[in-house]
Amino acid sequence: MKYLFFLLITTFSFAQQTNKVDFITANADISFDVPQKKVIGKMVYSFNVIDKKTDTIFIDAHNMQFSNVTINGKKAGWVSSSKALKLYKGFKKGKNRLEFDYSVQPKQTLYFVNDCNDVQIWTQGQGKYTSHWLPSFDDVNEKVIFNISASFNKEYTVLSNGKLKDKSIKGASQKWNYQMENPMSSYLVMLAIGKFKRWEMISASGTPLEFYLREKDSADFATTYRYSWDIFNFFEQEIGVKYPWGVYRQVPVLDFLYAGMENTTSTIFAQDFVVDSIGFNDRTYTNVNAHELAHQWFGDLVTAKSGKHHWLQEGFATYYALLAEQKLFGEDHFNYEMYQMAERLQQASKTDTIPVLNEKASSLSFYQKGAWALHVLRERVGHDAFQTAVKSYLEKYAFKNVNTDEFLAEINKISSYDTNDWKKRWLESGSFQVDEAIELLKQNEFMELYFGVGELQNNSFEEKKKVFMQMMESNAFYALKEEAIFQTADVPFDEKEDFIRLAMQNKDTRLRQAVARTVTVFPESFIPEYKTFLYDDSYITREIAINVLCRNFPDRQDEFLDAGKDWVGFNDKNLRILWLTLAYKAKGYHDTEKESFYEELQSYAAPGYESTVRLNALANLLYLGKQDPVVLQNLVNATLHHKWQFVKFGKDNIRKLLKKEGYRQQFESLLPTLPEAEKKSLEKLLAE
Repeated sequence: MKYLFFLLITTFSFAQQTNKVDFITANADISFDVPQKKVIGKMVYSFNVIDKKTDTIFIDAHNMQFSNVTINGKKAGWVSSSKALKLYKGFKKGKNRLEFDYSVQPKQTLYFVNDCNDVQIWTQGQGKYTSHWLPSFDDVNEKVIFNISASFNKEYTVLSNGKLKDKSIKGASQKWNYQMENPMSSYLVMLAIGKFKRWEMISASGTPLEFYLREKDSADFATTYRYSWDIFNFFEQEIGVKYPWGVYRQVPVLDFLYAGMENTTSTIFAQDFVVDSIGFNDRTYTNVNAHELAHQWFGDLVTAKSGKHHWLQEGFATYYALLAEQKLFGEDHFNYEMYQMAERLQQASKTDTIPVLNEKASSLSFYQKGAWALHVLRERVGHDAFQTAVKSYLEKYAFKNVNTDEFLAEINKISSYDTNDWKKRWLESGSFQVDEAIELLKQNEFMELYFGVGELQNNSFEEKKKVFMQMMESNAFYALKEEAIFQTADVPFDEKEDFIRLAMQNKDTRLRQAVARTVTVFPESFIPEYKTFLYDDSYITREIAINVLCRNFPDRQDEFLDAGKDWVGFNDKNLRILWLTLAYKAKGYHDTEKESFYEELQSYAAPGYESTVRLNALANLLYLGKQDPVVLQNLVNATLHHKWQFVKFGKDNIRKLLKKEGYRQQFESLLPTLPEAEKKSLEKLLAE
C-alpha cells in the first residue's frame, strides 16, 4: 500500500517542495539515439533537506525510465510515475547527493529536425516543459546550477547553457562540457546541436558574444546579427547592471516553435530571421534579438514567482527592446511603435478584458500592455529615478524569484508617485487607458503631426493633396508619408497620379511598398513605372508587384515572369514558390516546362523542408486545385508536425477538402499506404 500512497501524493505537496528541499546543483551527462529520437542520460543532483519531516522528494520527469537510483552512494527508495521521479527513502536532513540513469523519447520540448542530410536537435522549455527531456523542476521557484555535458558526432557543434569548460573526442563522438556559475529555473535549460559556424565579438565590458549560423548561411551573418553588439552594450548602460552570466550566444534553428527563447546565456531563435541584405529591409531579427537579450536580466536573473506576475518578464523584455530600438532608430520610431501597440491594445480591449496581473492574461497583455504600463511608470517617475529603481530591483533579487509588489517597493523608495493607483489602472484593470497613452504620445512632435494627418482621413483628396505633396517632399518621418499614401488607396489613379509618382521617387523601401500595396488598379501606360517594384530591395514589394502585374495584364505575363525567374526570397522561399505557381498557370509561358514547374513546387511541400516552406507550397498547390495524391499525403503528414500552426493548417485544409466532391474517396484510398501514425490521424478526421 505504501507504493500506492506515494503515487497519489497531491500536486499541492509537490508545489510546496521548495520550502522543504533546496536543490543546489545538477550535473547531466547526455547522449542521443537519433534514429529512435531518444535521450539517454546520467544525472547527479546535490540538494539540501531543510525540513526533517520531509517524507517524499519529487523531480519532474515525463514518461522516463530510471535505473541505478542512489542517494549518498546507497540504493534509494523510489518510484516513478508518468510525470515524476519520487524519492521516499535514503535522504537525510542537510546535504545529499542523488545519482541516477534515465532514458526518454520526448513527445515535446526536445526535437529532432532534419536539415537536408544532417540533423538538428534543439529544445524549447518555456514555462515548465524541460522535464520532458531532462529530469528537473516545473516549479520556476526552484533554481539550480545546471551543468550540461552532451556527446554527439564530432562533425557537429553542441551548445548549452554557461561557459564551455572543455570538449573531448572519443572515436567519432565528441563530448562538450558546459558549466554555469549561478542558478536558474529549469525552463531556461537548453541544447542546440547542429552543423553551425561560429563568430565571436567582445562587448564593451569584456563579455564574449558568440553568434552561430549554418555554414550555408555564412554570407548572411552581418545582416542577421546587425546591431547585436550595440544592443548588448546599450542594455548594460541603460539597465545599470552588468550582464550577469559571463557569456552570451545566439543560434537559429530550423522549425523553431516561436520567434525566440531566452535560455540563460544562450538564445535560440527561428531560422526565418536569418536574412540577406534584401530580406533585412522587410524582416529583421533586431527586435527579437533585443527582446531575448533583455530577458537575461528580466526573467533569467530575476524570475516571476508565478504566472500572475509574468508581465515582469515579458513586459520588461518588450519595453527594453523598444528602448534599444529608440537608441538605434530615434524618438520618432520609438513613439510610432508605442502608438501601434496602443492601437492593438485598444482594439483588443473590447473583448480581451483579463487584466495584466492575472495568470490567464493574454500574451498581448503580458507583452504589450505590460510594456505600456512600464512606459507610463518611467515617464511619471522620471527616467533617472526609474533606472535607479530597476538597478536596485535587479541587484536585490538577483538569482531569486519576485512579485509585482517587490518591484514597486523599489519604485516607492525613489519616488512619491502613486504606484497603487498606477497598479489599479494598468495592471488590475481589463481596459486600456487610451487617454493617458495619447497624452504621452502627443509629447512627441512627430506623433502630434501624425494624429493631425489621421484627422484628414475623411477629407476629399482634393482638399488634402497640397498638404500631402508638401509632406512627401519634406524630411518628415516615413510613417507620416506612409499614412498619406494609405489614405489615397481608394482614390482613382488619374486623380492621384502625380502624387504617386512623387511618392515613388522616395528611396525609402517602406514608402515604395506602401505605393505597391495601394496602387493596384492603373492604366497600361503606368506599367513601366510599376515594373520598377520588381527590382526593389524588398522581397515583399516584389511579391506584391508581380501578383498585381500578372493579374491586371495577363497578356504581358511573360515579361513580368522573366524578371522573377531567379528569385528565391525569404527562408520560406516566398518568391520562388509564387513564381512557380504563376508560371505554371500562365497560358503560353514555357509550356514544355510546365510539369517541371509543378514538380518543383510539389517538392517543396515534402517533409524534407521547413514547415514555413511546406505551408507556402501546399497553399499554392491547393490554389492550383489538382486532385494530387502527393499533395493530399503531405497534408496528412502536416497533421503530425511539432509546430501547432502547421498542424492546424493541415487539419483545416483536409476538413475543407472533405466537403468537396471526390476528395473523401481520394483520402480513403490513401489510408493503406500511410504510416500508422498518419493513418490514425487521417482516420480521426474522416470520422468527424
